[in-house]
Amino acid sequence: MSGYLDGMAVILALNVILAYAVFLPVATGQLNLGGAAFQAVGAYAAAYISTQYGAPLPVILAVSASVSGLIAFVLALSILRTKGVYLVLATFAFAQFVSGVIINVDALGGALGMTVPEHVGGGPIIVIAGVVLVGVMLLMQTRFGLAMRATHDDDTVAELMGIGVRRTRVAAFTLGGVLAGIAGGLYAFYFNFVEVQTFDSLSSIYLLLFVLLGGTQTVWGPLIGAAFFTIVPELFRYVVANMGGASAGQLDTSWRFIILGIITVVMMVARPEGVVTRTGLGRLLGNRRAAPREA
Repeated sequence: MSGYLDGMAVILALNVILAYAVFLPVATGQLNLGGAAFQAVGAYAAAYISTQYGAPLPVILAVSASVSGLIAFVLALSILRTKGVYLVLATFAFAQFVSGVIINVDALGGALGMTVPEHVGGGPIIVIAGVVLVGVMLLMQTRFGLAMRATHDDDTVAELMGIGVRRTRVAAFTLGGVLAGIAGGLYAFYFNFVEVQTFDSLSSIYLLLFVLLGGTQTVWGPLIGAAFFTIVPELFRYVVANMGGASAGQLDTSWRFIILGIITVVMMVARPEGVVTRTGLGRLLGNRRAAPREA
């Protein structure tokens, strides 16, 4: 595998982990606009521990995930009292707070960032992304996963049925923080450098779009959304690069993002519930099962 394809595979794997980090809260009806902030917490925790203590990589990843998950748990206890746009604003404010703290703490490198001495290759990252995918799929088949879906569909009815709505949402938000922390630690070890500009508000918006565009009703939605926003821009880059001419460079830096934005808007209008829905997936699986009988 070439260096370019290896890098794209790693970016896709990280985006898949982050997509599921945002999906878990969204699956309980919580729109989280602080996904990149939790990734930043995990990345800087991994960078700091690696630089100061030189612990083994699995230990550092475990600590990064724990720190991010603990912060997510504490944050969830307070902000999950809000709903709708207020919850979105609260998570967005948290993201800005994290960026401000990182910039003003010299031990974290400030605005200059931090160099990470340890390195991990693309193979382990792809494997971990696969484990996360399978783990979330299995989780959604458990009683807790059913409670998450019920909470998302109608929290009032879920409460009447004996489901602890607040407990379910706090747990989902915390698990999302854990996954984002893992993605942050893997990012730090693969690129060997972290800076706060990488985890900006636009990144959080993209992470939320991964889930909303792919679909929140099934576990396949975040995977489709992450793949779309990772692969399609690079396909546009490849097409433009092969067009040749002086105008190609200008198209590459501007128009390909405009085209991507138009496609995104059209897809959101045409499929407001996301590309993958329970009904559509059921029909697809039903057709596949029916095919052998018809043959």
